[in-house]
This record gives sequence, C-alpha cells and structure tokens, in this order.
Amino acid sequence: MAKSTIKLRTKEKGGKIQVKALITHPMETGLRKDKKSGKKIPAHYISEVVVTANDKPVLTAQWSGSVSKNPFLSFAYAGTKEDKVKLTWKDNTDKSDTIEKKVGEK
Repeated sequence: MAKSTIKLRTKEKGGKIQVKALITHPMETGLRKDKKSGKKIPAHYISEVVVTANDKPVLTAQWSGSVSKNPFLSFAYAGTKEDKVKLTWKDNTDKSDTIEKKVGEK
C-alpha cells in the first residue's frame, strides 16, 4: 500500500474533539508557468474534503486552487473518545486519499 498523503491527529478535551490534519498535495492553480519551459503548469488541487465521525459527516469543505501547497486543516466538533474519525480528500484529477483513526490514536 502506498504511503498516505494525510497526517491526522485527534484528541478529546471537555466533550470536544480537536481534529488536525496535514495533507501533502501540490495545490497548483493552473496559472503559474514552468520557469524552464515557459508553459503553464496544469491545475492540480484538492476540490473536496469530507470528515466523518462514526460515518456521520462533521465537515465538508469545497476547495479551489487558492488553497496553499500542503494544506493544514484544524477544527473541533462535539464528540467522544470512542469516535472513529475519517478524512477523505478528492482532487480535480480524480485522485483521492482517505485515513481513519480512533480519537487519540497515533
């Protein structure tokens, strides 16, 4: 299996689950030019991020090329230590990645 492009950390504090994720992705807008060839670099960016807890959606984000390379995502939701958090991203070239962890799992 290929190495995941997602680093996911979760922890529970006071009935809130803190979710932090770092996604390795080039996030090209399609507007930059290659310095050597002078040709435009094709657009390649994450278009959708979905986070679920126990198969129920807690966050859905629609992104575009304006998000920086290797984006970082952080948010909190009401939950418990027993939750299984799953993060999935899809990009404009139909590539995707998913990771699932129990809250607090390394």
